[in-house]
Amino acid sequence: MGNRESGVGKRSGLSRARATDGAAASADSRLPIPDSRRLRLAVLASGRGSNLQAILDAVSSGTLDATVAGVFSDKPDALALQRARDAGLHAEALRARGFASRDAFDAAFFARVDSVAPDLVVCAGYMRIIGAAAARALAGRTLNIHPSLLPDFRGLHTHRQALDAGVAEHGASVHFVTAELDGGPVIAQARVPVLPGDDEDTLAARVLEREHPLLVASLRLFAAGRVALHEDRVHIDGRALTEPLQLSCNDTFA
Repeated sequence: MGNRESGVGKRSGLSRARATDGAAASADSRLPIPDSRRLRLAVLASGRGSNLQAILDAVSSGTLDATVAGVFSDKPDALALQRARDAGLHAEALRARGFASRDAFDAAFFARVDSVAPDLVVCAGYMRIIGAAAARALAGRTLNIHPSLLPDFRGLHTHRQALDAGVAEHGASVHFVTAELDGGPVIAQARVPVLPGDDEDTLAARVLEREHPLLVASLRLFAAGRVALHEDRVHIDGRALTEPLQLSCNDTFA
């Protein structure tokens, strides 16, 4: 849920129509990734970790220039932690039980996340709402992948919401985490059709299949130093997006 949260690389066919000629992002709104090393990721997950596995596979195959510095969960039995351990990665869980408040838990949890010195925190199926104080502290360097075409269908049960609304199209979004639940600036989306006879399970499976390449493609932009958050707007290569990037059928941004 995640709040359910160097130089510019070469441009690679992103549609210029989705960006405006507004003021370029300030230098401190970019992730300060030295050219000499890979993007360091901390991945947060509460469940199976299929999006984590997509990241690990992309790193292993050399298609994502990043390092997973650690995997963190609020659920000690999350399969994502076992995936991380199987890959030889730092994996750690902290239960919310016993903390006096959401802010107290967040402070302890994100102190552990910060201990691995991530450049970017990726909420990949992290189902705990991040409190406002932590979200502000993480502003501009925390992403979430959400199973809907935001701003539609925030929160839980997004596939049920889509079916109940009778929409023809559904999908997933990668967005910056802010204090507003699933309300941060959207970077990119992947769309799928809603087919006759779909139920929550069939629609969820179709969306999940596109979540994985969407998240990896979005992380590639960060690894290349191409993304910035400036004045609550997403900038790609120094130009503000007028709408989210859209993942094409060949898993690149059209």
